[in-house]
Amino acid sequence: MKHLIAIALILSSVFAFKAGITERFKLNNGFKRVQPAAGSFGAWLQQLPLKPAGAHTVTYQGNIARTDAYTAAVVDMSIGKQDLQQCADAVMRLRGEYLYQQKKYKEISFNFTSGFKCDYLHFANGYRYSNGKWVKKAANDYSYTGFMNYMNLVFSYAGTLSLEKELKPVTNAADIKAGDVFIRGGSPGHCFIVMDVAANAAGKKQFVLAQSFMPAQSIQVLRDYRGPWFSLDQVTAIPYGELIDKTCLKRF
Repeated sequence: MKHLIAIALILSSVFAFKAGITERFKLNNGFKRVQPAAGSFGAWLQQLPLKPAGAHTVTYQGNIARTDAYTAAVVDMSIGKQDLQQCADAVMRLRGEYLYQQKKYKEISFNFTSGFKCDYLHFANGYRYSNGKWVKKAANDYSYTGFMNYMNLVFSYAGTLSLEKELKPVTNAADIKAGDVFIRGGSPGHCFIVMDVAANAAGKKQFVLAQSFMPAQSIQVLRDYRGPWFSLDQVTAIPYGELIDKTCLKRF
């Protein structure tokens, strides 16, 4: 019996460490979670493993980020060792990771700010970007390391300007769902990605947001003084909070 209890405790600690948003954050009174379709990008985002409660948001250099005060949780995902994975890059990283894990390689594609279409299949098949075109330079490589090299290339040449153009406007903000993006392209511009959505009987929606920032930092699940649930009809004091507006809502 003691052995069984010990095993149960170990397993519970493992699962607690790997808890996603649906396990970590309680719903507000009267709200129920809007369940995304099984296997969808939204469902994948809901279950992304989070670092243990209380983890700080840190920069790529390991310092506590200036946005740490707005941390509700930290996604358990690498940052990299360069100042690359900033706001739009984090959104593209999440989208790319989802498609890569689903082996939907043909769908992994992001445009550079120049307009160049940087698709993963070319990169995985040994082509490298050079002066506005693909040049065959390497052997085929579909490994995860190769995928991350591709994402770092995207981070270097894409940003909020290009991502905003790629995404489709959400014409009905009441239809907001996990995987949607609040974005304003510019220099620097900014964006948030919707990680989870809940609704009450009256149809009011609340949602959980995540971001990266400058310099590159952990992918951070956000909170304000009310907690991790945001809505379109409430003003928030988080940086770039004005982007939480129906006019900025886009979708892959």
